[in-house]
Formats: sequence, C-alpha cells, structure tokens
Amino acid sequence: MKSDGQSKQEISGKLRFYFAWPIVLCTILIAMNAAIYMIDADAAIVISMFLLVYIIFATIIYTFGKVGFNTELVQYAMRLAKTEKARLNEMEVPYAIVDERGNIHWCNNAFYDISNADNVDRNSLLKIFPHFENALSSLGEDDIEEIAVKDDREYRVVFRKNMSEDISENQGSKISVFFYDTTEINALLKENNENKMIMGLLYIDNYEEVLDNVDEVKRSLLSALIERKLTKFTQSIDAITKKLEKDKYIIIFKNKYLEKLEKDKFSILDEVKSVNIGNDMPVTISFGIGISKESYTQSSDFARAAIDMALGRGGDQVVIKEKDSIVYFGGKSQGTEKNTRVKARVKAHALSELIEAKDNVLIMGHKNSDTDAVGAAIGVYRICKTFNKTAHIVINDISSSIAPTIEKMKATSENGEELFVTGEKALGMVDKDTMLVVVDVNNRKFVECEELLNKVDTIVLLDHHRQGENLINNTVLSYIEPYASSSCELVAEILQYIDLDVKMTSTEAAAMYSGIMIDTNNFLTKTGVRTFEAAAFLKRNGADVTKIRKEFRTEMDEFKLKAKVASMAEIYRGCFAFARCLEGGKNDKDRAILGAKIANELMGISNVKASFVFTPIENKIYISARSIDELNVQVLMEKLGGGGHLSVAGAQPENVTIEEAENMVKVILDTMIDG
Repeated sequence: MKSDGQSKQEISGKLRFYFAWPIVLCTILIAMNAAIYMIDADAAIVISMFLLVYIIFATIIYTFGKVGFNTELVQYAMRLAKTEKARLNEMEVPYAIVDERGNIHWCNNAFYDISNADNVDRNSLLKIFPHFENALSSLGEDDIEEIAVKDDREYRVVFRKNMSEDISENQGSKISVFFYDTTEINALLKENNENKMIMGLLYIDNYEEVLDNVDEVKRSLLSALIERKLTKFTQSIDAITKKLEKDKYIIIFKNKYLEKLEKDKFSILDEVKSVNIGNDMPVTISFGIGISKESYTQSSDFARAAIDMALGRGGDQVVIKEKDSIVYFGGKSQGTEKNTRVKARVKAHALSELIEAKDNVLIMGHKNSDTDAVGAAIGVYRICKTFNKTAHIVINDISSSIAPTIEKMKATSENGEELFVTGEKALGMVDKDTMLVVVDVNNRKFVECEELLNKVDTIVLLDHHRQGENLINNTVLSYIEPYASSSCELVAEILQYIDLDVKMTSTEAAAMYSGIMIDTNNFLTKTGVRTFEAAAFLKRNGADVTKIRKEFRTEMDEFKLKAKVASMAEIYRGCFAFARCLEGGKNDKDRAILGAKIANELMGISNVKASFVFTPIENKIYISARSIDELNVQVLMEKLGGGGHLSVAGAQPENVTIEEAENMVKVILDTMIDG
C-alpha cells in the first residue's frame, strides 16, 4: 500500500503539471513563430503580434487563476475535513486517536459514550483501559488486537499506527484505536456452542460380575438401583438416553452441561459405586464422550474411541476426546478381573491364524526391557516355534536383570545366538510375509524400535498397561487387559488355548514366571485368581520357583544401598515417601531398575500411601512411583508425560533438575489432594 506521503507527492506533481500548461504552450508557439520568420518575415511579424497578446492574457489568467484555484482548493479541503470529522463523530464505531503514551488527541461521540468520563479527550486511554499498555508499547507496522470489557459490553479493539510526513519527529506517531462491539456476536456464538449436541457412550464395567456376587432374589433390586442412579444422572443434564444392551447406553446431551459435569468431576462415578445391597464388589461405570466441531458422525467416532480408551485403562473413569486432546476423570479403582476366559480363547485363535499365515515373526517389547517384557516375548516365541515359524526377539540393550535369562535362552533355544536381534538388524529382515508382535507396551514412543511399526503391515499388540496417548493403533489384533498382573500372564493364558500342543522348555516357563513375579512384587500387588492360575500353568511346564528365587536375590552392596537411600527418604505431607537414587548399578539402566526396586521397598513402610524415587540418568529424571490403593499414581505420572498402572507407574521428564522434578510431583500431589 502507498503511504500518505507518497500519495500527497503524486497529487502535488499532477497539480504542478496542470498549472504549467500555459508556459509549455507559449514556448511551443514562440518556437513556431521563429520557424515562420525563416520562411516568411511578414507573416511572422503578424503572428508575433497575436502571440504577444496571447502571452499577456495567458500570464494574467495564470497569475490570478492560480490564486483563486488555491483558495477554492483550500476551502474545499476544509469543507471535506469538516465533513469527515462530522462523519467520524457520528460513526457508531467508537474511535480515538492517541499517541504512544496513550494520551487521547481526539475521539468521536461513540467513544465518549463508552468511556463514561468527562473531558475524555484530555485524559489518557490507559486510565480507562489499563491493560492496553502492552499493545501501545509493542505496536509496529502490523495491527494489534485486544479484548476489552466495559459496562457489560465486549469489544474487539484494533490498534493501527498512522505515520504521516507532516508530523514532526517531536510529535511522534499517532495511533488509531477502533472499538468493535462483539457482545451480540459472542452471545450468539456462546448460545450456539452451548446448544451443540454431544454424544456419549456409558458402559457398566462389571455388570455380570456384580450380579453374580449377590443373591438371586436381590439381583432385580440391584439392577433397579443402578438404573435409578443412571436415570437421575441423565435427567440432571436433560439428556436423551437409549439403552443399547443391558449394560450399555448411548447418551446425547447439550454442550452447556459438560462444564457442570467437569466441575463436579463426574460424581456419577462415585454415586454408582455407592450402590450396595450386600454386594462385595462395587459397581463401576465407564463413560466415553466425543466432541467434534465438524460433524456429528465424527463425534460418534470420537465417543467410541473414548469408551474404548476408558475400558482399556481399566474402567471406572470418564474419557473426553476431541480432535487434538483427551481428558481423563476418575480411574481411582483397580481394573475388575473378568472370570470368563472367552476373550483369551478368541484372541488365542486369532493369533494362531495370523502366525500360520506368515513366515517370519518379529517380537518386540519396550525400551530398557524388563523381565515381564522379555518373558512375554519368549512366550510368543514358543507359540511361533509350535507352528514351525521363524521368530526373533528384538532387543537393543541388555540390562543385568534380564542378562541371565537371555543367556539361558541362547543356550537352549532352536535359534541359538540368532534368537535376539537388534532393531537395526530386524529392519533388514522385514518383508511382505513378516508379522510384528508388540508385548508389554502400547505407546509407540516407548517401543524398542519405532521404525518397525511403520515398516511392518501386520502388527499384533499384547499388553496389560492402561492405554494413554500415542497408542499403537495400526494393529490387526489388539489384546490389552489392564486387569492382568503382567504381560506374561496374558501370554500364559493364550498359550493354554493354542490349538496345537505347546511344549515349553523349563527355561521358557521360568522366564515367564519371573515376569509375573517381578510385576506383582512377589505376588503382593495386582494379583487375581487368573494370576495364580497362570503361575500354576507355568509351574506345571517346568518353572522352578526355588531357582527363580535364588536368581533374584539381592547382592549385599545393593541391599546396603537400598537401605541407605530409604534411610534418607523425605516424608511429604506425612504419607508420601520421596527418595533419590544417585548411585549404584553397573550402568544407567541398572540404576533405573534399582530405583524401581527402592520404590517397592518404601511401600513396606507403615502409613506410606505412595513412594516416589528419582533417578537422574543423562538429561532425564527417571521417576518410579508406587502405591497400594490410596493414590492413583498412573494419573499423576500421566501429567508428567508417563503412565503405567493405578499402583505402579513412572515418568521420564527431560531437561530438569532432580529438585525441579520433585517439586513437579509435589505440586501435582497438592492439586490432586486439595482439589
């Protein structure tokens, strides 16, 4: 765009050219007269007389006409400026001209009306709107917009700098300030947003299990009480409800009720759990809500994804999914163990068909593989060998905790030294007949080799962790059960339902048994009936519990170090143990494992509700979080980018000091407890 100075220069140049035409024309006529003298002197004399008269009249007209024209032009400009000023005064949009300090040089009547102040043009804009200071000081060539509220009216305020050449440097630049009233528009947008319909799917997590837990005569009463709680809840939000199955509902309600539910932290979760007519097992529900600004079809898809995530995280929670965000509520109770094994049998049959259709199987766990990941991978390896398929386990770094198991497997397996391969080597093995089985992890950022997820078309996922963000979603078969104690437990159940006769070696059975034992802290946490049944199956297949126990005994130096760290632990708020693992272990990975062991040990202290051990490794702080049943450490660790289970979780914040990491956990704890 042209500046005011450039425009004025163009206009001035045109006017000068207009007034110069008599001079130009006289010059041309004089030259013509001179040429005629060379042809005919008499004729030239006559023409010269007429030319002299023309020059006299042209000079008189030019002199007096220019003065009159300038006077008329000035008067026209004054009339135009007066008209413009009147129009600006009458303009409905409040408008003011200020300097960089906010002093008001001029304003229209509409601005007087919204300012409600006398002699407003002698005051400063900052006295009326103090928060405009940053906008005035930072204004450059581009406009700046701010929001202002005055007398219950909302305004979109635009600041525009006007630089003029006729303003001296001492005067500085002037700033135009426009106030656009957006009250009605915002009210309509808010009303439209509040009335937008939201779709939700509500499932009763353990309907069958709770009914089986009470006397037959009380079952109808229990069902009625649950139904009453849900009906009261849906009526409170004016929702449309449709019962899909005996334990599944579709709920449609207005967006304006969502904020109320969030403030209430979805108290329906606790209200349903309060239903008790003698049932030992509390009733829990999962609620998945989908929100989309684009279409109701997408809202439906988001709701289904949300309910799947809620169930995958163990149930008893609400998941709200939008396009780019996921919010969780609840999740305070442990996942309910299912008595039926139908799902395990179906997954085993599906896995068998997939393995039979492929020639090469790669098995992968998570980074810094632990005993559970390696044990589950070995169990899947045994299934592959039962079908006479080539199988390899992908692992990059071997820690001291899994080194003995790996050495034994190399010595006893059909593959020998080729059983375990690095991620780089595994990428070279991929072809169209390759299948990838991921165990003990569902977050694509934490797998041993993320490139394999993009290169292999057929992916199977077997895991016991609660689902979070970055879920591996391009799978052909997914078996995620948060109720399970470990991935080894899931694989042990699948092994029992493989159609062919699976013959495990004692080394393989011991590796899987070790995975269950470590993840349950010697069968003290997250154990259910099916956990012990899986352990019994592995023991029947040759797992020697005595040898396993000997292998996992602690060395004296490590025992002393754990005692030293525990003795220096800080007790926060009287029930949360904070400790630092700054030494020990043969390498960084062993030290991280040591930190997890110390976190387990701290939970043996009376009145400790949760333990947090901080282990600095390179530019990360490895946080191991443990609890029994009084704090959901998974929710806490998710706020730091980690995850895990209700009672076992962890996170790895980067580029922070150990003191900063401790303060981060304390702030979240304070928020969870006080809130």
